Amino acid sequence: SAVFPTQNGKVAIVTGGTKGIGYQTVKHLARLGMHVIIAGNSESDGQEAVRKIKEETLTGKVTLSQESLLMSMCFYIIISDLTRFVFISSFLPVEFLYCDLASMKSIRQFVQQFRAKNCPLHVLVNNAGVMLVPERKTEDGFEEHFGLNYLGHFLLTNLLLDTLKQSGTHSHNARIITVSSATHYVGKLHLDDLQSRCSYSPHGAYAQSKLALVLFTYRLQHLLTANGSHVTANVVDPGVVNTELYKHVFWVVKVVKWMTAWLFFKTPEEGASTTIYAAISPEMEGAGGCYLYNEERTKSADVAYDEELQRVLWTESCKMVGISDEPVTLSVG
Repeated sequence: SAVFPTQNGKVAIVTGGTKGIGYQTVKHLARLGMHVIIAGNSESDGQEAVRKIKEETLTGKVTLSQESLLMSMCFYIIISDLTRFVFISSFLPVEFLYCDLASMKSIRQFVQQFRAKNCPLHVLVNNAGVMLVPERKTEDGFEEHFGLNYLGHFLLTNLLLDTLKQSGTHSHNARIITVSSATHYVGKLHLDDLQSRCSYSPHGAYAQSKLALVLFTYRLQHLLTANGSHVTANVVDPGVVNTELYKHVFWVVKVVKWMTAWLFFKTPEEGASTTIYAAISPEMEGAGGCYLYNEERTKSADVAYDEELQRVLWTESCKMVGISDEPVTLSVG
């Protein structure tokens, strides 16, 4: 795997960072010195992920710059046990904050909690998702694939845009990375029935949500460029990865997957490589509106480049989540 520069002093948020691709992304960014906030909907999974990553990162993986800083602060640490605790905790690589992407209220509360920290945000990874779930609705009445995979990330990104814009600089843009899937190539955006109420198909709903994420990324990059923001937005396809996302597939598929995973499926670590590349590679500095697969820019579905479709979906999404159609000047309401 590629060797990336250290990320000391940088802050990232990763949704769905407790398992699979998200967990591997968090672990890698934390090892490079980035402070990572896992946004997830399970407190127990979140704390377990934090514990495991802290254990791995703090045992012999302290970077030289952190080591020298710790040395220079020794005199300060010995003042009291309390001071020591406060000081050491500020160097812990990862923390968990509750965020249920199926709830607009929860997303807004998460953003308020994050903003209360008064810290910058250099990388946002929209990674969480559900796949092929039976027909059901989110707290706000949205079809679950569309509501959680797409609308949840749409609202989260918009509410964090101000912080991302303030954190990005001309030479070091803040970065938004959204995880889609090759399934978007067969996706159709049903503007007259985005909630799949007419005829529900788990495959169709999942593919639509992943296509919506690509359209959203391209529109977002267009708006960021027009606004002169030092923020880039890219979308990644992790490939076919052996994760828990497959728990809702038909049992025959599960058996085939179990028998062939070692041959055809990427490990979560391999699946995370393109996300990590998009988040921190110097090669991606200043580059936005890209569809990335295997750490390379590639072509997404033709329909994803339809600027009118991008615009209409954006406007419709703003109405659904209750925000102004002025993304680049948005503040949390």
